[in-house]
Amino acid sequence: MLKLREEYPRWGKDKLVVLLHREGFNCSASMVGRILRKLKERGVLKEPVPNHISARKRRWQRPYAIRKPKEYVARAPGDIVEVDTLDVRPLPGIILKHFTARDVISRWDVLEAHTRATSNTASGFIDVLLKRMPFPIKAIQVDGGSEFQDAFERECQRRGIKLFVLPPRSPKLNGHVERAQRTHTEEFYEVTEADFEIQQLNRALLGWEKVYNTIRPHQALGYLTPLEFLEQQKDNKREEVMCH
Repeated sequence: MLKLREEYPRWGKDKLVVLLHREGFNCSASMVGRILRKLKERGVLKEPVPNHISARKRRWQRPYAIRKPKEYVARAPGDIVEVDTLDVRPLPGIILKHFTARDVISRWDVLEAHTRATSNTASGFIDVLLKRMPFPIKAIQVDGGSEFQDAFERECQRRGIKLFVLPPRSPKLNGHVERAQRTHTEEFYEVTEADFEIQQLNRALLGWEKVYNTIRPHQALGYLTPLEFLEQQKDNKREEVMCH
């Protein structure tokens, strides 16, 4: 048993029991597992030291971003703003990067297009968010894309904005902004007559952003616009203060 495991150090009990059967030993996988455990406890069997040349991609350590705590729940505008990018392909061989930020409570969106999606581009997008969202931003939630690392992460930390990063392969956890991307594709990109030169495109996007936030009724908000929703919240707070 010990000789086999030392010859094949990455093979577990299920493979080793097959080899033992071939050599005429009648034992079960669970018995092999127990023997391996006892050999390790006695210090007889030592696991090989990894040499760090694995072909597997090692997970990048985030210096500031964390998984969103279960107890953190968005209750007011700005508590969580989801940010994501979208590939826009106006012509064969041309790919633009569209950034969308969506506040999960008010559905207020901020939009901007770039020729590339880098961490510096994404970092600059934070300035756009802070200028065009009509409330303070407490936390941003992103996927694990490289554009949301490095400079973007440092900028969130510098500004004191919490940064939540999603687990791998879990876009549904950013469902609000994923839905927003579909809307902007269908209601802007598929019907726009704007030139896809980046400056002209961003001017057109700014016009659409205003329509989206102040004119378009949102079913999720009871057919209010995000602006009307925010104004209604302010009125409700005034009434509460007056009652007290």
